[in-house]
Amino acid sequence: QVQLVESGGGLVQAGGSLRLSCAASGGTLRRYAMGWFRQAPGKEREFVGAISWGGGNTYYVDSVKGRFTISRDNAKNTVYLQMNSLKPEDTAVYYCARDTKSFRTSLAVTNISYDYWGQGTQVTVSS
Repeated sequence: QVQLVESGGGLVQAGGSLRLSCAASGGTLRRYAMGWFRQAPGKEREFVGAISWGGGNTYYVDSVKGRFTISRDNAKNTVYLQMNSLKPEDTAVYYCARDTKSFRTSLAVTNISYDYWGQGTQVTVSS
């Protein structure tokens, strides 16, 4: 059973940066694309971005393009979300998730395309 654990969240002022990590145990990430999602209070969980299983392809929602970067270290079984130029509207609980299908050639953006999820880490951006 794969377990994903996010870390690195916290409170930061607008314009600041945070780096989230998503570490896996009990299974490998190296054959799977990984996604990052977030959920703000009172809102549905939304897709933030994803990275291909090999790390060569990434995709981001428009609201974070140019500010967020996803990377991965398959040797460490870990995926990262570097968040720069943070805005108050980025405040949310951030989740990482593993694709349901190994070696998928495209990047999925919907919740149902991911099966294993972390518990989430809170990111709060103050104005």
